[in-house]
Amino acid sequence: MGRRYFCDYCDRSFQDNLHNRKKHLNGVQHQRSKKVWYDLFRGSSEVLEEEQSKKTCRRFIQSGQCDFGPGCRFSHMSLQDMEALKAHVEEENRAREKQSRRMPPCRIESWLEQRAKKRSVNSESAPTSEPPILQLPPGWPPLCELPPSLHPPPASEWNDPPDLQWG
Repeated sequence: MGRRYFCDYCDRSFQDNLHNRKKHLNGVQHQRSKKVWYDLFRGSSEVLEEEQSKKTCRRFIQSGQCDFGPGCRFSHMSLQDMEALKAHVEEENRAREKQSRRMPPCRIESWLEQRAKKRSVNSESAPTSEPPILQLPPGWPPLCELPPSLHPPPASEWNDPPDLQWG
């Protein structure tokens, strides 16, 4: 029977050879199915912007159905749907704004000052050798925005016990 190719976008399979696969991947049905799949992952603000730029589909308004389905170049959203989508986008924007206000501005200078204070307190309590100064790689976000797994270890973990043997 030979190998079969299954297209996840179109949910169909066919004999796998160069001609069949090329014909399928360049086909209109595959292109539409692929667009529908990727549209599932778009943000609501993108959907709202696109729907506002389209005219209303008369066929969908009159009969509730459209032969073109999601591939139609006209909008299938009613006024209520459009208002609900606008409200949802505004709510997302407010939540994003609230989240950004909650996060204090993170500056490397303030972090370095705090680090210097901690080092001076630690050096007064227990004199040890100077630990190496760590620098973030270029292009990384500020330290407070990094996940905890990427924070440098505290200075207390740098000192190896004297009886530790490597190898």
